[in-house]
Amino acid sequence: MTEDATDIAERKMQFLFALRSKGVTDMRVLNAMEKIDRGPFIRGYFAHRAYEDMPLPIACGQTISQPSVVGLMTQALKISARDKVLEVGTGSGYQAAILSQLARRVYTVDRHKRLVAEASEIFRELDLTNITAVTGDGSFGLPDQAPFDRILVTAAAEDPPGPLLAQLKIGGIMVLPVGQSDTVQSLIRVTRHENGFDYDELRPVRFVPLVEGLGRDN
Repeated sequence: MTEDATDIAERKMQFLFALRSKGVTDMRVLNAMEKIDRGPFIRGYFAHRAYEDMPLPIACGQTISQPSVVGLMTQALKISARDKVLEVGTGSGYQAAILSQLARRVYTVDRHKRLVAEASEIFRELDLTNITAVTGDGSFGLPDQAPFDRILVTAAAEDPPGPLLAQLKIGGIMVLPVGQSDTVQSLIRVTRHENGFDYDELRPVRFVPLVEGLGRDN
């Protein structure tokens, strides 16, 4: 049985309320998350849970992050309208779609060809023309497009990868989870200065690990 428009509108209102209650207060971020429907990015068995604040499994053994974490990570980037952003870990494409509402240009890279193809299809359907999705090893970034004003990593590494730090502009910000296991991770914000980097610990998180190389589906 399909939901009527009233039910969907109510769930979206609850969705936005949940974001605010978890600390997503930046109005530009909230507006972007209101505009980009999470529904199209979740297919199959879990589609009916698209508006719940929880991570959900997607193809290739990956997950779509819970919306409050997407919002908090996006908020931490402090994106301006002229920024060029790199996302490492396309996944479902939902995070890149949010970023596309805030930045001038978004480049997103994933090691799984299938995920890039499926996300690119949704980007076309939603007419998100400022996103470029690439299959590749995200731990090395996209040197051909560097430097970037902002970098967002949606998989956990033991330390911020050197190639990504090198591709961050002076004054740029990178947000990523770091940790040696999938149970102890911290979300950190790295700000690049003329003479080095500042590191701010934001909150505990759990993400899939950042894996080098391409996925087996390529």
